[in-house]
Amino acid sequence: MIDHTVKKRRTTPQRTVILEELRKAEGHPSADEIYAMVRKRLPRISLGTVYRNLDFLLEGGEIRKVGLGGSYMRYDGNPAKHYHIRCLRCGRVDDIRIHPLDAVEQKIESLSGYHVNGHELEFTGICSSCREGRTP
Repeated sequence: MIDHTVKKRRTTPQRTVILEELRKAEGHPSADEIYAMVRKRLPRISLGTVYRNLDFLLEGGEIRKVGLGGSYMRYDGNPAKHYHIRCLRCGRVDDIRIHPLDAVEQKIESLSGYHVNGHELEFTGICSSCREGRTP
């Protein structure tokens, strides 16, 4: 039997530009920052369109949302499982390049009785720019 409830994943010019801008961005921009980047290429795009497309890209697993301890949501153009470090002073978020701790999920399952779908891990600290008194 064919499942007709699956949304067709149509690519739009706006979605393409949003994804391109997010993937080339340094760090992990907020929706407002993505909106500002995209408006340089698509001056008539609305903030609502950016939010809708970010949600669509999230649902499709093409991007990730980063928002553990920060004050607002940030987006990550790298959908692969990885960890982040956040500066406690300026809020900057960077990727940490270590292998995911997949074995911890199995251990948590055996201890808790839960079926674990995944985990997120965020480290916190003070970035080098803040330590040196520079604006990042």
